[in-house]
Amino acid sequence: MIDDTGEFEEKMMSKLLHSDSSDTPRGTKQHQGEGRHAVPSRDRSHVMTSTTAVSPDTRAPGKGWHIGLWVAQVLLAMGFGMAGFMKLVTPYAELAQTMAWAQYTPEPLIKFIGTAELAGALGLILPAATRIKPFLTPLAATGFIVIMLFASGLHLSLGELPVPNMKLGGIAVFIAWGRWRKAPISPRA
Repeated sequence: MIDDTGEFEEKMMSKLLHSDSSDTPRGTKQHQGEGRHAVPSRDRSHVMTSTTAVSPDTRAPGKGWHIGLWVAQVLLAMGFGMAGFMKLVTPYAELAQTMAWAQYTPEPLIKFIGTAELAGALGLILPAATRIKPFLTPLAATGFIVIMLFASGLHLSLGELPVPNMKLGGIAVFIAWGRWRKAPISPRA
């Protein structure tokens, strides 16, 4: 039983001082060369000194990640920007002659796809470049993933291999993952 006179602390200190090395509690070690009655020192090499562990995902991304993601963003934005612009300004009859899938698609849907591609291209660049609501950049990339999934389904239904759609969708997945997880852009303060 612990009393107010400090008897407990005295007993524990006496026990620590008079114990041999086989009785030394885990995490303590006696000073070498000072004999059996030396005051033990605490070995804290096994103790975590920080309450927050650093995992590979929480470290700051390297400059290479930002450059790679910017290159992917610009290339994807240029590709979708030009495709969207072409779908908006080219007459429907001409699109139906140059693209096999366009003859099976109503004109308003083609104009909607063109508008979505143009808006997505702007969404890949502007929020990240201005740092105003940069979370919109991975959302734009996610929108391109959805567009490419639907486009792949359409091409498969027409008996075509959707290889270009899969490549563009893969770049969009890389951008969405990179800007959400690996190298997000912080908003303007």
